[in-house]
Amino acid sequence: MTSSATSHIQATQATYPLIEVNRFRPSVQWPTWILILTIYSSWLALVLNFQHLPLWLSTFLLILVGAWYMSLQHELLHGHPSKITWLNQLLGILPIAVWYPYVIYRDNHIQHHNDEDLTHPELDTESNYLPPNQFHQLNKLHQLFRLALRTTLGRLLLGPAWAIFHLIKSCAQQLFKGNFKYLSTWLIHLSLLVVLLAALQKYASIPAWYYAGVIAYFTLGLAMLRSFYEHRPAALPQDRIVINEAGLFWRLLYLNNNYHSVHHAYPKLPWYAIAKVYWAQPDQWKNANHGFFVNGYCFFLLQHLIKPVDHPEHPGWGL
Repeated sequence: MTSSATSHIQATQATYPLIEVNRFRPSVQWPTWILILTIYSSWLALVLNFQHLPLWLSTFLLILVGAWYMSLQHELLHGHPSKITWLNQLLGILPIAVWYPYVIYRDNHIQHHNDEDLTHPELDTESNYLPPNQFHQLNKLHQLFRLALRTTLGRLLLGPAWAIFHLIKSCAQQLFKGNFKYLSTWLIHLSLLVVLLAALQKYASIPAWYYAGVIAYFTLGLAMLRSFYEHRPAALPQDRIVINEAGLFWRLLYLNNNYHSVHHAYPKLPWYAIAKVYWAQPDQWKNANHGFFVNGYCFFLLQHLIKPVDHPEHPGWGL
């Protein structure tokens, strides 16, 4: 994180309830270690029993666990459960979710935590928006596609393909420019992926194409539903970050990142403490982002199944 990002976080924390993060970071983070064991053992059990369950059920459960694993990777890159970077990387490097190398995800996401740039189409690595005045320059098909990405169905069905395309495009552009920073990352990731897919085919009779093209594809789609309306354009950085009072299932799946204002205010706060911090002073957190609030995922996602949550073009606020 840049020094400007750090100073900004310190400045905006005055609008948030103040907490002492270190008291939530014990020397051994047992909840996270238990989570790691649970996710890996659940995934292994599902893989080994893939042929003993109905195809739809085994597929659905592997998608759930895969998305849960991606939430764990998010926790790992923020320094949990260990302060040792290489150990956290080792715990999240296995390509269970296939498409994103852990190190690239880590670096892009840390850059995303510069709150001054949130939703900026060119500076925020996780922005869902086009630059101002660009939408109407697109052809009609591309406009429809962009609008579809702002719906629940579009996010789930088309979002992974769009994200994968941009990941590969970015990698190719860097290579053509002579930037080989992530070359070793990709080589390690692809080597592990080949071994993983071969093992799944040999020992669990899961075709490589099915795991990568169906299970992992919709794993990414389910993970992307969390960030569907996580940020909005607004003049003040803290007003761009949502609070979502989700139910237990979603909170566990996304490891409390639904309380996203809390996470951005205190990115070093472990997942199991985020809800506790929020519910200690919920009104103050809602006031801090001036009412950017969603009352759970289910109704909200159904409401925007085919209705765009907002316009894909950034209005220019805060740019």
